[in-house]
Amino acid sequence: MNMNIEIIAFGIAKDILKGKSVQLDLPAGETVSGVKKRLITEFPDFQSLASLQLAVNAEYVDDSYVLNENDEVVLIPPVSGG
Repeated sequence: MNMNIEIIAFGIAKDILKGKSVQLDLPAGETVSGVKKRLITEFPDFQSLASLQLAVNAEYVDDSYVLNENDEVVLIPPVSGG
């Protein structure tokens, strides 16, 4: 059984996706770590990011977080300032 997850991107992550969001069809019980691996497979430029944080339903989560159907996943790329 699969689930549909919307990935929303900001900053350089949006440039890598070539758009603000993408829909991923993922196996039920997929983790944030699995999403990161899938994004790197489909969009290899993600591999060049030193760190990529994900938030699920407006809360930061770690790589072991298990996703649920219709979760909203936001990609938060590293930021630089000066």
